[in-house]
Amino acid sequence: MEFIRAGAGKAELYRLNTRRFENDISFRKSYERLSSMRQRKIDAYRFRRDKNLSLGAGLLLDYGLSRYGLREQDVLIACGPNGKPYLPEYPRIDFNLSHSGEMALAVFAESEAGYEVKLGCDVEMVQQADLALAEKYFCPGEYRYVAGQENEQRQNEAFYRIWTLKESFLKAAGLGLSLELDAFEIQTDADGKVRVCQQVDSGTYQFEEYRFGEYQAAVCFYERRE
Repeated sequence: MEFIRAGAGKAELYRLNTRRFENDISFRKSYERLSSMRQRKIDAYRFRRDKNLSLGAGLLLDYGLSRYGLREQDVLIACGPNGKPYLPEYPRIDFNLSHSGEMALAVFAESEAGYEVKLGCDVEMVQQADLALAEKYFCPGEYRYVAGQENEQRQNEAFYRIWTLKESFLKAAGLGLSLELDAFEIQTDADGKVRVCQQVDSGTYQFEEYRFGEYQAAVCFYERRE
């Protein structure tokens, strides 16, 4: 498990390689640490790789909560109208989870007095870019950014860069799949800075990006004065 200070030090990001859970003993030992709700999620998956990812997400959730003196087994976790999980008994703590390939990712932050913080994260294994999908669902500027890269590898990286940024924004805003991907635009400056052009709300969203080997990840932060 790796810990990363994120969001100008206001958030904590954790990642975990789930390959370790290929070992049955390690899988069972970790599985038994988690709540019956998480165990049911794990059990619902057919393939071991998916079970391992769900297990890894549960462990990261448990570890992140432990930093606040809580445990995954003991807290009530609910879902918002668009599927984002939250802690109804601890509304000042926000978190988000993501997983892909063999990596699980989690981000946590606690709202300080007078401020509200919302988070979203996404991690994706960089594979062959689907340019037809990008052309159909991305904004024109986003598609031009991806398709205009100098070679195939750069296109793959650009595609997943835009994808993770868009997903992290949707999750931070609590919108899930309720908002079309071309209803907001990720814009990149010449110096590499990222911003989102959106009409969801009047808030300001900030991003941080990470590259972990073959994985691209993004975290989106929203903070406003209450």
